[in-house]
Amino acid sequence: MTTDTISPVIRLNPADNVGVARTAIPSGTAIAEGGEIVIAHTDIPSGHKVALRTIAPGEAVLKYGQIIGVSTGTIAPGDHVHLHNLAMQESHATHHFAEDARETPLLPEGERRGFEGYVRPDGQVGTRNFIGIVTSVNCSATVARAIADHFNRGGGLDGYDNVDGVVALTHGTGCAINMKTEGYLYLQRVLSGYARNPNFAGILFIGLGCETNQIDPIVQKFGLTEGPLLRTMTIQNLGGTRKTIEVASDIIREMLSEVNAAKRTTVPLTGLKVALQCGGSDGYSGISANPALGYAADLIVQHGGTAVLSETPEIYGAEHLLTRRAVSAEVAQKLMDRIGWWRHYTERNGAELNNNPSHGNKLGGLTTILEKSLGAVAKGGSMPLEAVYEYGEIIDRTGFVFMDTPGYDPVAVTGQVAGGCNVIVFTTGRGSVSGFKPAPCIKVATNTEMYEHMSDDMDINCGDIVNGTDSIEAAGRRIFEKILTVASGEHTLSEDFGFGDNEFVPWQIGAVT
Repeated sequence: MTTDTISPVIRLNPADNVGVARTAIPSGTAIAEGGEIVIAHTDIPSGHKVALRTIAPGEAVLKYGQIIGVSTGTIAPGDHVHLHNLAMQESHATHHFAEDARETPLLPEGERRGFEGYVRPDGQVGTRNFIGIVTSVNCSATVARAIADHFNRGGGLDGYDNVDGVVALTHGTGCAINMKTEGYLYLQRVLSGYARNPNFAGILFIGLGCETNQIDPIVQKFGLTEGPLLRTMTIQNLGGTRKTIEVASDIIREMLSEVNAAKRTTVPLTGLKVALQCGGSDGYSGISANPALGYAADLIVQHGGTAVLSETPEIYGAEHLLTRRAVSAEVAQKLMDRIGWWRHYTERNGAELNNNPSHGNKLGGLTTILEKSLGAVAKGGSMPLEAVYEYGEIIDRTGFVFMDTPGYDPVAVTGQVAGGCNVIVFTTGRGSVSGFKPAPCIKVATNTEMYEHMSDDMDINCGDIVNGTDSIEAAGRRIFEKILTVASGEHTLSEDFGFGDNEFVPWQIGAVT
C-alpha cells in the first residue's frame, strides 16, 4: 500500500486503475500518482474511488489488483468511480484449490502466549462467566426476560461479584416451522451450541410446552447432560408464567454459588476462539481495520488459537483467495459448495448476491459485493484454511477456519457463538454499536473521523493507517494484545454499556405455516 502523504489517494496495487481518497478531495485537486498528474473532475468523498487513467466502456475496474466490476461508460482520469458508472459482474475468479496448502506455522510452545480464562468441566475455556436462559420458542421469551431482569436489575446478583450476569436468549421462532428444513436444523444447532458455549457456566432451558421445537429432543440429539448447571422446564407443565418465574428464579439461585466460585487460571490460546466480523463497512475497511484484524488473526493462530471468518455473501468474488489457502482440495470444495448453495438460495428468493452492499456501505464508498468481499476477506489474514463449517456447527479444529453464515451481522455472530467463539472482534467504518452476550465484542474503527465521533463505542482506531502514520502490523499487534486482555476479563465499551441482550438472532430459513 502506498503511504506517500503527498498523494491524496491510496493506490492499493500497481495494477489498479482506481485509487481511494484518503480524505475528501475537492474538484480541481491535482492528484500525483505513479508519476502522473490527474485532476479531480468532481468532488470525491473520503473513502470513495477516483479513476487514475482512462477506463473504457465494459473494461474491468481494478482495486486490490482484483476485478470489482466493469465500467458502464467511458471513465476519464480524475472521475469519481461509483454507482453511476461502475456495474457488478458475476465473479469469474480462477480457482487453484489448495495451491498454497501448507501446515499452520505454529510458534514453539515456549513462545506462545496465554490468557486468564475459566476452564469448564468439558475442557473448553470461558472468557466470561454468565448464566444463560435458552428459550425454545418465542412464547417463552417474555418469561425468560422477566427472570433475567430480576437478577440483572433487581439485585438478584448482589454478593455474586464473579457472575457476569444472566442472559435471556430470546428469538422470534420455534413453532409453525417444518421440522425437515435447514431452518429447523439451524435453530436446534444454535440453541444447543449456546448451551455448550464456555462463556456460560450454567444454562436453564425454558419452553412453553406445546411448541414444535421441543426441548427434550435438543438435549438428547446434541448430547447435553442435565444436572445442577443445566436444567429444563416448560411454562405449561409448571402451571403458568408466575409459577415458572418463581421456580426458575429458585433454580438460578441454586446455581449462583457454584458459578460464582469459578476462578480464572492461566491457559494456552488453544482455548480461544475469536469470531472475525465486520459491519457498517466503508471504503477504508479493506485498507485499514480489516487487514489489521487479519494480522491479529494470524498471531492468534500462530500462538495456537482459532480465528473464525464467516459471512459467505461477503466473500463472494474473493473466495478464490481462500480456496488456494485450503489445507486440502476437500476443504476448498466444501467452501465452493456453500457458495453454490448461496447462488441457489438467492435465486429462489428473487435476489442476487450483489444485493448485499447496504445503503451505508455505498455512502462509505463501496460499490459492488466484489469490492466489499475483497476488503472483507482481509480479516482472515494469511494462515492455512483448516476447515469449513456449516451454520452453528461446533468448531472442533484450531487454526484459521470458515463458517457459512449470512452477511447480516447478528445472524452471523449468533452462528459463530453457537460454534464456540468466546471473543468477537468487529471492524466498522460507519459505526456499528452491537454487543453479543455472552461473548465480549471489541469494536475496531476503520477511520479516525468516525472513531472520534463515536468514541464511546469504539475500542480501537485503525484510521491512522489511512494517512500513513500507523501500519497494519502495528495496529494488528494492538488488536492482538486487546484480544488477550479482553479474554482475560477486561471489559469492552459495549460491555460497559451492558449491550448484547438483543443480538441473539438464529438464522430463519423456510416457510412459517
